[in-house]
Amino acid sequence: MKEQFKKFLNEEQDPKAIEKITSKLNDLLMKGEEVGYIAVQKKPAITVFPDSIVLTNKRIIICKPKNLGLSMDFTDYTWDDVAGAFVKENILGSEFSFNTNTDLSISIDYIPKIQARKIYTYAKEQLDLLKNPVTISAPASETIQSEEPEGTVEEVETEEVTNFAEIIPAITPSYTETFEPIQQTQSTGERKLSELSKEELFDKLQNYKKLLDNGLILQGEYDTYKKEILSYM
Repeated sequence: MKEQFKKFLNEEQDPKAIEKITSKLNDLLMKGEEVGYIAVQKKPAITVFPDSIVLTNKRIIICKPKNLGLSMDFTDYTWDDVAGAFVKENILGSEFSFNTNTDLSISIDYIPKIQARKIYTYAKEQLDLLKNPVTISAPASETIQSEEPEGTVEEVETEEVTNFAEIIPAITPSYTETFEPIQQTQSTGERKLSELSKEELFDKLQNYKKLLDNGLILQGEYDTYKKEILSYM
């Protein structure tokens, strides 16, 4: 848990104050609650027991040490209770404040300017999420499917097949259940395998391999074509 809060020591936070808050937050955080930022008061004089403010994704927690730091008072306000957040930069640090829906005003002064800006930004983000919650919409495919009446047959576009045909040479091998040899199924306008050079035979074998890879012919067909072509190479 302490390792998680080391990231809040980058803007002049008092390490001892962060350590004390960390040990207390172990028992304070609710299920699913995550700390967004921790700001620690830093007065001009040495502050032995500074006040701190913790902002989580669920609430604002004000931490005030008492009894010489042996105990600590915690006051929290959920984001539903917060009406607005404000920051005022002074010469010596900044003052962070927020109002509740019951017109209650809470403020902590002498917050280092960088820390004050960070908690102000985080508070505005949480208030914005509260006003504009993120909704997860159903995927477009699911929406279209639910609107289609039963029995409707979806039309299949042929653009991809057309484009694919432009890329792969047009070879239309004949297919029968007995896998007739290529030599017997070639049209009269095509040259016989015995008339082709090795380079042409190799190109023809590559074309059949492309057809197999793209599911246009079966493995058995390809094996038959390959065996016959190799017999002439």
